Amino acid sequence: MSRPGGRIGRLHLRLGERRLLLILGDAAAASVATYLALMLWAQFDWLGWTPEFVQGRAAWFVALPLVWLLLMVNQYDVHRASSWRSTAQGVILAAGAGIVLYLLVYFSSQPGSLPRRGILYFLVLTTILTLGWRRVYVRVFTAPAFLRRVLIVGAGTSGRTLLHIVKELKPPPFLVAGLVDDDPAKVGAAFDGVPVLGNSTQLLRIVEEGDVSEIIVAITGEMNGAMFQALLDAQERGVEITRMAVTYEELLGRVPIRHLESDWLLRSFVDEVRVSGLYLLVKRLMDIVGALAGLLVLAVFLPWISLAVVLESGRPVFFRQARLGQGGRPYTVVKFRTMRQDAEADGRPHWAQEGDPRTTRVGSLLRKMHLDEFPQFWNVLMGDMSLVGPRPERPELVAELEKQIPFYRARLLVKPGAGGWAQVNYGKGASVEGSAEKLEYDLYYIKHRSLWLDLWIILRTIGSVIGFRGV
Repeated sequence: MSRPGGRIGRLHLRLGERRLLLILGDAAAASVATYLALMLWAQFDWLGWTPEFVQGRAAWFVALPLVWLLLMVNQYDVHRASSWRSTAQGVILAAGAGIVLYLLVYFSSQPGSLPRRGILYFLVLTTILTLGWRRVYVRVFTAPAFLRRVLIVGAGTSGRTLLHIVKELKPPPFLVAGLVDDDPAKVGAAFDGVPVLGNSTQLLRIVEEGDVSEIIVAITGEMNGAMFQALLDAQERGVEITRMAVTYEELLGRVPIRHLESDWLLRSFVDEVRVSGLYLLVKRLMDIVGALAGLLVLAVFLPWISLAVVLESGRPVFFRQARLGQGGRPYTVVKFRTMRQDAEADGRPHWAQEGDPRTTRVGSLLRKMHLDEFPQFWNVLMGDMSLVGPRPERPELVAELEKQIPFYRARLLVKPGAGGWAQVNYGKGASVEGSAEKLEYDLYYIKHRSLWLDLWIILRTIGSVIGFRGV
């Protein structure tokens, strides 16, 4: 059989490549906006575009695009970026946050030390240019011509789960050409409108006729020899082979805990994941520096927050509670009290719900601004927690959840964090099912943790604080 020529030369963008494309496009828009803003500033407020003017303000060419990318840090979810409405809202929110931050810096600086019109020109221009670029991205790079054609092998629970996820994502991350399964009862059937086109003996023909560029294997049990050989033959003909768990992680940034084999924990966290001592050392240094900076901010707000808490609901100002740290070691977490004193009058742990009626008005504001979390920087400084990691849980809830959720105790392999991958992507798990989804994010972080991922989470956490998206 000849190699399917229809796949050659077609541009298929993966999620990581799309995210990089978005970042580069935003950086280009911000760089052009910076150049134009400085030109307008020189033309209308100075003596013109002279070498002296350019040399004296060279730092703006570097600083302003970087600041814009930081403001846009929460707009690089590829699925949200494919929606024009979500994109427009995100860009306008970033511009609004930029105005607020600049006003804070401007009025706290010496009079005349910072420009006004130059920044105004930049914010207007970069908003217009970024919206224009993002419009092009939505219209062009989410078109079917840029989507991979995928064949899913396995029409069981894992295959149908993946198919359902793809159908739920708008726009879809790739086009599903069909399913393949060796169960005769499934051949000819359809799931979510996608047909089972045949079995392993017909796989190569289906690949060629369907112009398939990738096969996703969604078989969690034992694979028969005929299917294994068919997959090898397809790979030899240039078709990419991917496992369902890998695709699930790529699409959602989560680990599919209900679709994993029993030895997955050993393979993922013993064989594959061995973080270096250098990573642990640098991470600890980051924790110390970040904790000291956080405690400095806490010192500024502490008198005002304490006064507000006491005036509304009395003492105590701080809330202390037992949590489980790395390896299941208990420690005491410290936070500002955001609920009534009788929030758990029955002595039993309760899930914290969004819009929880037990939350005070001051507590609600503290949560939205994430200020209630700042006392935890003391726990970070002491080494009980890290800046980045799974959200710390209560021993009672851990004991209950590990009975109901597979691999739940694996989240205790690392230190809990003041912020984390689950927090920036999901928030709090207010139920067993919510905790299971949050665990998928936590395990993804543990499996892929690195300094780059830690920095990305920290930046997204700062972006959430600026946008008042507290949970």
